[in-house]
Amino acid sequence: MNITRTSNPTLGKNAFTDEANSQRMANATGSTFGLNNAATESATADGKVMTLKGAINKTIILFAILLIAGIASWKMTWSGQISPQILLIGGTIGGLIFALITSFAKKAAPITAPIYAAFEGVVLGSISSLFEAAYSGIVFQAVSLTLLVFGLMLFMYKTGILKASGKFIKGVFIATAAIGIFYLVSFIVGLFTPAFNEFLFANPLIGIGISIVIVVVAALNLILDFSTIENGANSGAPKYMEWYAGFGLMVTLVWLYIEILRLLSYLRRD
Repeated sequence: MNITRTSNPTLGKNAFTDEANSQRMANATGSTFGLNNAATESATADGKVMTLKGAINKTIILFAILLIAGIASWKMTWSGQISPQILLIGGTIGGLIFALITSFAKKAAPITAPIYAAFEGVVLGSISSLFEAAYSGIVFQAVSLTLLVFGLMLFMYKTGILKASGKFIKGVFIATAAIGIFYLVSFIVGLFTPAFNEFLFANPLIGIGISIVIVVVAALNLILDFSTIENGANSGAPKYMEWYAGFGLMVTLVWLYIEILRLLSYLRRD
């Protein structure tokens, strides 16, 4: 089976096949001992295995939860009920905890993935409120563009315009790794030479160029995510993995949204 190598740490090449194999073993064990329950039948009964369409639907639900939590967070910061810094810290810690739980306990994804989305909504709501205060209307533009890019990438994947071929996978993986190194280097150098980051990110032309590259790479990572999820569905992964797939896609979408928000802020600067 063709397994796509994705840069998304939550969608490793064995994430779905391991669950599918575990479920098949459980089914075989249940059949051997005459067991007949929902758990052992989940990967073999009709409609009990995950699909790409189901994963996309779960992603839409998670995105809706994120938006609701984000709006609530935003309103609390704008009304002065709580500082955005507190929400940012609390949401980041909560999101990290439930991201780890979801990653290591995939069967719990139908419960933990929505909670993760809510915490991420709190984080993005607090960040978005700061950007909106500086650039009116920027958040609506960023959300709209994120959804547009998601829909466009899904269309291009399903129609075969963009395929997760070997060279494509390698190129996107290397570009994503380079961005990760760039983030790390700029952070470390910035600790000792603040003027470096001021020059790098305060200059609109440089900032716009960097942001465009990162947005493109983040968008292309969605193609790898779609391919990985579809391969997982073809492997017979159980239905609950649709929620896990949605969780994985949310990780890429959050990254994409933040980079689009940053790009729009550069474009709006005088």
